Amino acid sequence: MAKSKHAHKKLDVSSFPGPETVHRHELENGITFLARENFSSPSVVISGFQEGGSLAEPPDQAGLAGFMMSMLMRGTKTRSFQEIYESIESIGASLRFGMGKHNYSFFAKGLAEDLDHLLELLSDVLRNPSFPKGQFDRVMAEKVTSLAIRDQNTGARANLRFNAMTYPDHPYSSPTSGYQETIRNIDLKKIRTYHRNLIGPKDFVISIVGGVNADSALESVRRFLGGWTNSQQTTQPELPSLTPIKGLKRESITLDGKIQSDVVLGGVGPSRYHPEYLAAALGNNILGRFGMYGRIGSQVREAAGLAYYAASSLAGGPGPGAWKAIAGVNPVNIDRAIDLIRDEIRKFITDGVTQEELTDNQAYFIGSLPLQLESNEGVSGGLIHVERYGLGLDYYQRYPEIISSISREQVLEVAKEFLSPDDMVVAIAGPGEIEGDA
Repeated sequence: MAKSKHAHKKLDVSSFPGPETVHRHELENGITFLARENFSSPSVVISGFQEGGSLAEPPDQAGLAGFMMSMLMRGTKTRSFQEIYESIESIGASLRFGMGKHNYSFFAKGLAEDLDHLLELLSDVLRNPSFPKGQFDRVMAEKVTSLAIRDQNTGARANLRFNAMTYPDHPYSSPTSGYQETIRNIDLKKIRTYHRNLIGPKDFVISIVGGVNADSALESVRRFLGGWTNSQQTTQPELPSLTPIKGLKRESITLDGKIQSDVVLGGVGPSRYHPEYLAAALGNNILGRFGMYGRIGSQVREAAGLAYYAASSLAGGPGPGAWKAIAGVNPVNIDRAIDLIRDEIRKFITDGVTQEELTDNQAYFIGSLPLQLESNEGVSGGLIHVERYGLGLDYYQRYPEIISSISREQVLEVAKEFLSPDDMVVAIAGPGEIEGDA
């Protein structure tokens, strides 16, 4: 066996976030505060999340949570849409929100001296949105137009079909952005109700990283968010169980005028809470990410020339996200590309990974960690990740050892648990099946 070109790097983990440098405090109203000082930077990053996303929205109103989140900065009880954005732009700062199935998130960045201004604004838009009718109409038009464009995208349509097939009668079957028909079912009353039931201090996590004193940052959070209460905030629903995929299930969507087909195939993968998730992440990197998109990219795109792109992905969120392969192909090559990807998955769960592949990917995971943590954004996001999944404040200091200890057997076992070339969903979107495609 050839010797790996990469040795595991010995990192000075004392420079990484850890119990000695990360401040964690739980406020009386349920907010969790995290902070790390970095006085070599004049800026500050605020990021966070709250448990609760789009899981609770009715199926016929898919996209409701995301619509509500898009309305937060369109006006508050004391600020107009224009005043909100002028207050941000005047100090060269940024503030944005995101929505997922399990939580919504927020991110703000500015100069350290403007921390209080950003926290006050964050508090205002979260707690006091006015949801003005004119802005509602504008957002509605923007979303319908965006979804109409998405509906003509072969990659997006293949992914939508894949999710619907993989997660029947499950919240994961529909996108957080919704569909044109469900977005049109939304009105201001539904948005206000969803906001009242979702947004509150319970399960709210905020991380502050940058050139600010941690104790002062905590007092600022107390001042602007510490008195926040919401007796109507509800608990998010539990995920329903999933029926295992049996056999090969294939569906195609025809989009007129297209010249490329996009293929998505795979099934349900491990959640981030799975004890062998990092072994699965290493395996996925080998299968379809590392270098020229791993084994799948090497065989399907480079060697066989069957795809414009070919790779794999592993969702790994709070719930059982998908473990799938994706490819963009000429319609005449659909079946050949699918067969070759399935062959690579079969080899992957039969023969496992080589020691060289494992060592190289471990070196990549370990070596890229300092780059992930070199900015305030990276550290703040890292603290949120640690808190979200209960990994412990010393997680990044332990990370090199955790990755180095993963064995070929662990990668093989978790791959066998979640991947099967004979039990998977195949979704295709493109100009249609080509006659004679074999």
